[in-house]
Order: sequence, then structure tokens, then C-alpha cells
Amino acid sequence: MAYNSSIQGAMSAPTRPGVFMTITIYHNPRCSKSRQTLELLRDRGVEPRIVEYLDTPPDTVTLERLLDMLGLEPRDLMRKKEKEFREHGLANPELSRKALIAAMVAHPKLIERPIVVTDNKAALGRPPEAVLDVL
Repeated sequence: MAYNSSIQGAMSAPTRPGVFMTITIYHNPRCSKSRQTLELLRDRGVEPRIVEYLDTPPDTVTLERLLDMLGLEPRDLMRKKEKEFREHGLANPELSRKALIAAMVAHPKLIERPIVVTDNKAALGRPPEAVLDVL
């Protein structure tokens, strides 16, 4: 399985006239919010680098950086209704940050989506319009 070890490296995309930045979307094409967020970006002339994170999950370092950029703790970025959340006892308050991140790396389905990342900011696309704050 290939891992995405960088949140940088997307193509430069114009966000405003004369302003270019790298933009990446951690995307699940089966998710309606993820599709809506990608469409919203494209409607604004932004063609982001698309990481289908179920096929190319972020590694530990990348996930830690995403969490820091989002200002979230691991459990805040987890899909708590997924069976993996229950099966692995991830609601246990005694689990460490490291253990929760390891679970997300091992089971990327647990990661809430979509996540849009620019050079130094990130936003969770729930609702999709929330990503406009990082452009």
C-alpha cells in the first residue's frame, strides 16, 4: 500500500487574481460532501491535487501535521459511526494521541473528509463552504 508522506506538492492554483498556492484535497469520491467540496473549489477556478486517502492514506507524520493545522485532536477528526471505531474501542478516553493516530493510519476510513490543505492552512469541508476560509 502506498502512503502519502507529504501534504505539500500540489500544483499551484490561482485562488485570487495574481495569487497562487498549492492546494490538496483529501477526497473520497463516494462521499457527497467531498464531491461538493471539490466542485466548489473547481467552480472557483481551483484545480487541487486530489489524494484519494482511502487508496493513499496519510502516514503518521502527515496526519499529525493535518491535525495541528486543523487545530483538532485525533478523536475530533474521526468518523465515530464507523464500525472500526467501535471494534477498536476508540471511544476509550485512556487511549493516547499516538494510539488514536495509529488507528487512523491503519484504518483511513475513520478519517473525516474532505480535508483541504493549502501552503499553511487546512480546513475540514463540513460544510463544504468551510474550505473557502483557507483560500
